[in-house]
Amino acid sequence: MAIRNVAMQAYTNALKTQQQFEKKFDKTMNMDKAEPNSFSETLTNSLKGVNDLQTEKRAMIEDFASGKNQNVHELMISLQKASVAMTMTSTVRSKVMTAYQEVLKMPF
Repeated sequence: MAIRNVAMQAYTNALKTQQQFEKKFDKTMNMDKAEPNSFSETLTNSLKGVNDLQTEKRAMIEDFASGKNQNVHELMISLQKASVAMTMTSTVRSKVMTAYQEVLKMPF
């Protein structure tokens, strides 16, 4: 019975996380308003989201190391989410810098 309870709790946590992600996504993409976000707002919200994932990852590592949380699966998922977000942020930054350098090379 304990395994079933742990599985149901993990499933419930995954559903809550998915719902939170959908709310953040809708807010970031400005799906709940008529006017679109500016580029700077979108960039700021995206960077805050990446920072939140990094903070969550750090907290989960500390909880796991201290023994407060024994769920390895959630820890690994958190690590991967933070890693993917950071990789994507780094890639987008690199592409923006490349585009900026190309604009600088254009003759006027």
